[in-house]
Amino acid sequence: MRLFLRMRIACVACWLALAATLATATAQTWPSRFVTLVVPFGAGSASDTVARILAARLSELLGQQMIVENVAGGGGMVGVSRVAKAAPDGYQVVLGGVDTFAQSQYLFKNPVINAMADFAPAGLAVEQPLVLVVRKDLPVNNVREFAGYVKANQSKMTFGSAGVGAAPHLACYMVTAAIGATAVTHVPYRSSAPALQDLVAGTIDYYCPVSVAAMPLMANSSAKVLAVLTRERSPLFPDLPTAAEQGLDVVDGYYWMGLFLPKGAPEGVVTTLNKAIGAMLDTPAVQARLKDVATTAVPPAQRSTAYLQKYVETEIVKWAGIMKASNVPQQ
Repeated sequence: MRLFLRMRIACVACWLALAATLATATAQTWPSRFVTLVVPFGAGSASDTVARILAARLSELLGQQMIVENVAGGGGMVGVSRVAKAAPDGYQVVLGGVDTFAQSQYLFKNPVINAMADFAPAGLAVEQPLVLVVRKDLPVNNVREFAGYVKANQSKMTFGSAGVGAAPHLACYMVTAAIGATAVTHVPYRSSAPALQDLVAGTIDYYCPVSVAAMPLMANSSAKVLAVLTRERSPLFPDLPTAAEQGLDVVDGYYWMGLFLPKGAPEGVVTTLNKAIGAMLDTPAVQARLKDVATTAVPPAQRSTAYLQKYVETEIVKWAGIMKASNVPQQ
């Protein structure tokens, strides 16, 4: 019996040593082939646009092609879940956002992933402010007037979103709750494009998209952009006041994105990717391209893997509180 136990212990030790050797070898040679960056939303989405900017420069820095693959569905959870279940060898990476990694943890009664336990964070990358946009003929010109109008007409009003659980959906819930309105109707769309089209057409009254979606509306004045939904004014729109400046108490409404590997990815792979993310974000050409799509790179102090892990944790708590206070129904 003792001999059998000794043999089992020896076998386990051998397997552990082999696993450690393979992990070290993987980390030292990674990447030796192309890396797939999964975007959990469709082609042409704000996430997809940003992913292709990031992937182009990361390909140069890593010395291997980083291929963007759109895996849409389930409010982004199909693509995120695929990476969570992938082999932890560094060749499947997901571009996670505030909706898929933070808001989903409360919104879905049985989320398909555990954002804190199923991934190895590689680094926070970018932020896009969310904005409040209203139809052109709505008789308001600022947030104070908007709040008063919504309260007086809430049973007749509608706001749109790019789908239940998407960041614009929860941002508009946050705005509506801060106003104190309870009878506004939510109209979900399959994506942001038809929601914006109906906003311009006057079919819906307001929408809370990411800034890149609002840029054409600002350029051609086809809708009114009333406020940025962040605590501080965005450097992208320095003349656009915040909702808080106009008397509406809302928390920071950023759509952030970061890169995540499956849990168990070798430490060396995580470190290599994290360094590449930092170098990529410091590239002037990348910063210029991001600015063109109303996106900013996060500062160096916010790029470590430890920072992203803690940030996701605090974002989960923050958005769960907002959704509970706003009576957002769980799915």
